[in-house]
Amino acid sequence: MQTVRVEHLADGGLAARFQAMASPCEVLVDGADENELAELGLLAARECWRIQAKWSRYQAGNIVDAINSAAGQTIEVDEETAGLIEFAAQLHAGSEGRFDLTAGLLRRVWSFREGATVPDPAAVEALLPHIGWHRVVWQAPALRMLPGMELDFGGVGKEYAVDRALALLSQATSRPALVNLGGDLAANRARSDGSCWRIGIDSGVDRTATPLIRLTRGAVATSGDHHRYITLGGRRYGHVIDPRTGWPPPQAPRSVTVAGASCSEAGALTTIAILYGADAGDWLRSQQVDFHVVT
Repeated sequence: MQTVRVEHLADGGLAARFQAMASPCEVLVDGADENELAELGLLAARECWRIQAKWSRYQAGNIVDAINSAAGQTIEVDEETAGLIEFAAQLHAGSEGRFDLTAGLLRRVWSFREGATVPDPAAVEALLPHIGWHRVVWQAPALRMLPGMELDFGGVGKEYAVDRALALLSQATSRPALVNLGGDLAANRARSDGSCWRIGIDSGVDRTATPLIRLTRGAVATSGDHHRYITLGGRRYGHVIDPRTGWPPPQAPRSVTVAGASCSEAGALTTIAILYGADAGDWLRSQQVDFHVVT
């Protein structure tokens, strides 16, 4: 059952909390009482649940199901979906093919659940002809993919939900607000007393030295392998996989955190940076963004 609960924080504040997109989520609204926060939290949660239902690959009958069941036929998508596809297409071009909406097919051979093993290279190789944005014919709003290809919005959906939920909160209240979906978050302004939101970065590597970000407005996103990885033969295989090879990039950072104007932007940059492997820091510097990399 989808619910929103208001909880008291250790510093005396309040948080509206819920689950969405397999992540713990929270909404902070500076100065709101329990009743107001409950209403605003529900507003944000409903938007996140809407986005999850619309673009989840597990939801039968939604637009993703229609796209992935088209069997090579052209399908027209709605304006919101077209916008997300266009954003992903730009990321693909800007990352030299590393960011790819068609890469979700690799979940058929890669699993990062407890006890999972590294897949047979032949099984990975067999999927590669069905992966690659260059194989997609896209002219908004019309989309056509080769039979056997699929789209997976998992790389952009959660961050988009953060931005959308924050936009709705900004329309509904003049109070400062922050939306946090599983560690990807955004704030619309400084707190009521002019102070910053204090954001701790959990890299999952060294919890005794948690970096702190002071955020007034904008977004922070983190991507890493501390919860999802496989170790074999002394090599660590993280869950972020290069669609061009079907394998995690060698020497990838353990964690990447990026601050950006929007959560969609920051989240995309974290994923792409990991896919640049040992060159993650250099690539992020070329993007002229604030970042923190743990290797």
